[in-house]
Amino acid sequence: MLKVGLTGGIGAGKSEVSRMLAGYGAVLIDADRIAREVVEEFGSGILTAEGTLDRPKLGSVVFADSERLAALNAIVHPLVGARSAELERAAGPDSVVVHDVPLLTENGLAPLYDLVVVVDAAPETQLDRLVRLRGMTEQEARARMAAQATREQRRAVADLVIDNDGPLAALEPQVRTVWAELTRRAAAA
Repeated sequence: MLKVGLTGGIGAGKSEVSRMLAGYGAVLIDADRIAREVVEEFGSGILTAEGTLDRPKLGSVVFADSERLAALNAIVHPLVGARSAELERAAGPDSVVVHDVPLLTENGLAPLYDLVVVVDAAPETQLDRLVRLRGMTEQEARARMAAQATREQRRAVADLVIDNDGPLAALEPQVRTVWAELTRRAAAA
């Protein structure tokens, strides 16, 4: 089994890379998805009328208050880790297991993986995507970006970097190349 940590700043395109890798056959363990499952237990004040997590509401609360963000992380991260380990144990021994971990760099998690793939985009690209595609205000987007590791910090832990400043059509060939490298390393392990 090859354990891969996949990370990138908000708006860098990590989710799209995750989908592509899963399409190639990677076993995907999505820390954000697991965190949403866990945080749904956090309380009704951060849930929608349908009972699912209201991510913008939670984000507006925790990203504006570092103490509340730290408190949320202290609750969520151990639970996400336990659920991730459970999903990893269920994967086959020859699998490429990709852990999609937004805060991999911030939480010093790189040593947990055989290698780390970083989806990289310039801060200007991230800001544009967050405002244009996710409907955030510039202030909200900048606050989310500021709460994460810098581009340089993420690149420092990377074994492989996927440049995602361009159009979607330019992303797929890079992901295909990374997948070939991951499967090569998994076979050699």
